[in-house]
Amino acid sequence: MTREERHALLHPDDFAYLKKRVAEAPDPSDELVEKLRRIFTRPAGEVRKPPAADAA
Repeated sequence: MTREERHALLHPDDFAYLKKRVAEAPDPSDELVEKLRRIFTRPAGEVRKPPAADAA
């Protein structure tokens, strides 16, 4: 959804309210940012390595 589409759906007072609430929110902690960074860069968790082929 584009910004223009969102604006068409919401009243300007709604946007003002949302902007105010976002401004009031505290900045995330460094720990939270790091956890989110890991989630977004590896959403499935650690990548599994294929099993080693037996040298027979």
